[in-house]
Amino acid sequence: MDTMNSSISEFVLLGLTNTWELEIFFFFIFLLAYAAIVAGNLLIVITVTFDSLLYSTPMYFLLGNLSFLDMCISTITTPKMVTDFLRENKTISLWGCMAQMFFLHFLGGSEMTLLIVMAVDRYIAICKPLHYTSIMNRRVLVGSVLLSWAVGFVHTMSQMVFTITLPFCGPNIVDNIFCDLPLVLKLACTETYILELLVIADSGLLSFICFILLLISYTVILVTVRRRSSGGLSKALSTLSAHITVVTLFFGPCIFIYAWPFSSFSVDKFLSVFYSVITPLLNPIIYTLRNQEMKAAMNRLRTQHIRSRQTF
Repeated sequence: MDTMNSSISEFVLLGLTNTWELEIFFFFIFLLAYAAIVAGNLLIVITVTFDSLLYSTPMYFLLGNLSFLDMCISTITTPKMVTDFLRENKTISLWGCMAQMFFLHFLGGSEMTLLIVMAVDRYIAICKPLHYTSIMNRRVLVGSVLLSWAVGFVHTMSQMVFTITLPFCGPNIVDNIFCDLPLVLKLACTETYILELLVIADSGLLSFICFILLLISYTVILVTVRRRSSGGLSKALSTLSAHITVVTLFFGPCIFIYAWPFSSFSVDKFLSVFYSVITPLLNPIIYTLRNQEMKAAMNRLRTQHIRSRQTF
């Protein structure tokens, strides 16, 4: 099948800068950042998977899936951005651009849904502790994760099924570090006003609604616990602080990008970097450094590994 009846075969990504010195500087900065993203999130996934105590705990089971999504989102954009710092021609193929946008919205939509599932998990654990294990059983957890992936798939297909049919025959310059859907739509050789509205409604409004629902859910948790005891409130704040921080920093840039998708402000590039690099760093930093149970699980796995090596 001919790709969208287009006369162009690639897009040009302008990236962050055209200055060689800055490109070398950014190359090392983002290379180290990506290495930290992969190492940190992979450490969480391995710890949750191989530590039986964490794997059987709903919150950490969901956290492991969240780390996997963060690692995948960064992998879609960051390696390409890092290698482009060393290239004079920063191009991406037409189908490569479509694939990048597909997986970004697929994984992004999945992560939004998973964050809502994590909020529900915290609500049940704090407000209904006696029924927690019976409600958040293994079947519910697996079903919730599969549901998040299904929502992400529907979310991206609802946009990409129309995007891949667009003809691209004129300008092919994308002023960003990756193929951002709103910017790519502007390059189509046909009227895309309706599709632009669809993107705003589907991505921006979805992000905003999910963010509001999460804020409401966490507010209900804190109000419920405060009515019961002040000590419970302190414990709840300690438990929820990491979740609330991740939710705020995840949805904030996402909402801002799609609230003004066709803006000419250079802040778009900063937000793109924040969303694809900084946000995936939050999981290992917030959930690992501040979580005693995660640290204990890592120590257990390290001890088991040392003992297994000594046995051989």
